[in-house]
Amino acid sequence: MASLSSFPITAKWPPADPSVIQLYSLPTPNGVKVSIALEELGLAYEPHKVDFSSNAQKSPEFVSLNPNGRIPALIDPDGPDGQPIGLFESGAILMYLAEKTGKLLPKDPAARYETLCWVMFQMGGVGPMFGQFGHFYKFAADKVANNSYPMERYRDEAKRLMSVLDARLQDRQFIMGDDYTIADITTFPWIWCADFYYGGKDVLEMDSFPAMMAWYERCMARPASQKGLKIPA
Repeated sequence: MASLSSFPITAKWPPADPSVIQLYSLPTPNGVKVSIALEELGLAYEPHKVDFSSNAQKSPEFVSLNPNGRIPALIDPDGPDGQPIGLFESGAILMYLAEKTGKLLPKDPAARYETLCWVMFQMGGVGPMFGQFGHFYKFAADKVANNSYPMERYRDEAKRLMSVLDARLQDRQFIMGDDYTIADITTFPWIWCADFYYGGKDVLEMDSFPAMMAWYERCMARPASQKGLKIPA
């Protein structure tokens, strides 16, 4: 059986089965990307809840795996050359899992790089802009009650990004066409968050992007999505 004792994080979150992937996460848009991918890929894994209310993500044990102190993070006991590997950043984890299994990422080089372009589109655009919208719209509304500019700025940028997605998804089932990929998995949880968590569906006028919303519903309906969105419990 693999030993993960060299990873300090396992002292705070001891693995019940160190032979399977250890996931350290929370059901946030970035966190559920990885649990959804693991469910899609059928990989055995053990989720550990990183409790933000106690600042567990800032603990020395967690920071030993992710110096940035953010979820998700992961340990694969069966990494390259059969050696354990620790990973952080959701986009990097998704690429690793796709390459490890040969799934959710096209094998054709041109299609592979096109998929990665859309992964980076989410990492550099959708995530940061939607996150800032949610901050000013839901969490800091009282702090900007006399200044609507921050919320409007990020609302408009979120809408612009949704228009890019909507244009891409015209006559497409998924971002890369008929094939469901990590480009979809990395992106649709942010639509879910803006809708259900931020309560921003109306202010973002999400229904004015019908191709995107139809794609979002397709992604949400997948069994792996329904399960992964609730992990860790």
